[in-house]
Amino acid sequence: MQKIIEFIKSKRKDLGLTQEDLAKRAGVGLRFIRDMEQGKETLRTDTLNKVLRLFGKTLGPVDL
Repeated sequence: MQKIIEFIKSKRKDLGLTQEDLAKRAGVGLRFIRDMEQGKETLRTDTLNKVLRLFGKTLGPVDL
């Protein structure tokens, strides 16, 4: 999960977006973005995918 968070944070900064900008563009709450970037261990996958879609990525099912 840490690699995903680092990817999103890096992309956000590359584009010069604030956390608030990213939240608005992704249609998620600012709280979610802050929690995610601070490494919260439990994040909703559907909400995380809203953010990832901005960068052309998504999380999918994992076969175990």
